[in-house]
Amino acid sequence: MYTMHDLFDQILFIPQRHAYIVKLKDEISGKLVEIGTSSYPMKIYVCGPTVYDKPHLGHLRTYIAYDAMVKYLRHRGTPVFYLQNITDIDDKIINRALETGQGPLVLSREYTQNYIDAMKYAGVDSVNYYAMATNHIKDIIKQIKRLEMKGFTYNLPDGIYFRVWMLKNYGRLKRQSPEEQKTGTRAKVADLKEDQRDFVLWKFKKEGEPSWKSPWGEGRPGWHIEDTAISLSFFGRKIDLHGAGRDLLFPHNEAELSIMTALKNSENVCTLWSYTGMLRINGEKMSKSLNNFIPFDELKEKYSREEVRFTFLSSLYSSDLDFSWSMLEESRKNVSYIRRSYEKLKKQSGKGVSIDVGTYRELLYRNMDDDFNTRVAISILIELASEIMKANNVEENSALEAKKLFDDANTFLGIMPEQRETGIPDQSIESLVKLRDLLRKKKLYAESDSIRDSLNNAGIVMEDGENGTIWRRE
Repeated sequence: MYTMHDLFDQILFIPQRHAYIVKLKDEISGKLVEIGTSSYPMKIYVCGPTVYDKPHLGHLRTYIAYDAMVKYLRHRGTPVFYLQNITDIDDKIINRALETGQGPLVLSREYTQNYIDAMKYAGVDSVNYYAMATNHIKDIIKQIKRLEMKGFTYNLPDGIYFRVWMLKNYGRLKRQSPEEQKTGTRAKVADLKEDQRDFVLWKFKKEGEPSWKSPWGEGRPGWHIEDTAISLSFFGRKIDLHGAGRDLLFPHNEAELSIMTALKNSENVCTLWSYTGMLRINGEKMSKSLNNFIPFDELKEKYSREEVRFTFLSSLYSSDLDFSWSMLEESRKNVSYIRRSYEKLKKQSGKGVSIDVGTYRELLYRNMDDDFNTRVAISILIELASEIMKANNVEENSALEAKKLFDDANTFLGIMPEQRETGIPDQSIESLVKLRDLLRKKKLYAESDSIRDSLNNAGIVMEDGENGTIWRRE
């Protein structure tokens, strides 16, 4: 009898095209671990949002990082299946629904769409499947049954709990002592718990809350087991990479690891645990609970997806980032600078300055392979753009190689804006630019300005310099 993950492996088997070795830091070992060496699809699971409000910059930072990571692995020839959950039932959703007068599931559907819209805006399109928690209630119940049979559960008045003390290595993800782990307990049930670290798997029904039937009575799932039910129902034996924002490391991911370990009778349930750093404003973590978050639609009105991606990918994915609006302004300048150098390459032919593009390419990939260092990779592209802009003319082969490097890097970084369709062929634009130059020489400025304004309205920007006029599409 086939399981879902057996079928998954058969359907998605894709032979590797290359044997590149990419290394990422594993949270448990603290070491760089080789990934993507198997010929089977690499199984990546990233914790998605709890949809009780609009997505904010913290979400964009995390999901842009994993989007670029997955795209890079695919670019290097590694087949990847990227799964992300969406928590569409939880305490926060229920509390917000009570505040707004909406049904919890109506509210979560609305904010799920907000999240999907934000991902489209940010160019996050590498996810193979978004799994809603409420679509996996049966999987959740099956997992709780299995845990119950193994002796890992017990009942309290408000729900079914997981026995943490049965796992000797609980806390190894964050490397905490038992005393440090006793956080997040609730006063009403704390005295009844067998261990203060125990967490709820199934919450018994409360008046006005959504509920589902189960062998233990009507209720709804706890947060932690929603993720394990989804990840294991898709991937089964083992996850290659589990990703999340660092704020989810404890207790959420620690609880996930505990559930998976108990179900599999093994700690070897995931090859690599990966985390993005915190996004901070004025030294504080950006979060909804602190009311210091910036919703994505505020960004959308002011900045392009390329500028936002450039901002977040200009720092190491695993490091904390202190956000400021000036960072986006600087990114706008850099995105424009790279675009101008790219447009210049398209006009180069014949003799000119030779550029050692091969060295730039080698350095870029070397840093991307070494713990996904987008910060250095982007600085290498800026340096290449600078060399291009300083040259009066770039030798044709160098121009072709440089253009290809920009194109290749953009497949995973997504920092170069797409050209707007103007309907004006390049040859016609060249003719109009030459005509404008001629009109300027004859001091017919009104006529030359008219050509400039018409081209600007069509998305063509011109820059006048000592060596003539350079134009580009925006």
